[in-house]
Amino acid sequence: MSVRILLADDQAMVRSALAALLALEEDFVVVAEVGRGDEVVAAARASAPHVALLDIEMPGLDGLAAAAALRQELPGCRVVILTTFGRPGYLRRAMEAGALGFVVKDAPAEQLADAVRRVAAGERVVDPAL
Repeated sequence: MSVRILLADDQAMVRSALAALLALEEDFVVVAEVGRGDEVVAAARASAPHVALLDIEMPGLDGLAAAAALRQELPGCRVVILTTFGRPGYLRRAMEAGALGFVVKDAPAEQLADAVRRVAAGERVVDPAL
């Protein structure tokens, strides 16, 4: 079974690079891409992802607010926060918002793929550097 992924990042190049990177994994399919946090829930409703990869800093809603909205509206969609901001305060807020994963963008690609698979399986994953 393929893991269906929604990507949310306000930087188009980063979003495209992530989509290309994830497409290299045989068991992943990127089903939606958005550049604003306030587009996440509608995109998730339309594409039924298993996992949403959310950046923290986005226009509209930040990734933490989008994670909370997803938990409320589509509790079956699991969230991984993917950010450049590897700070304990963000980690705590992400977990409070319902995220199951927290990965920093400078982590190796294999670590991101592993986190997506583990979160899709219902596990909690936090970047080991934190």
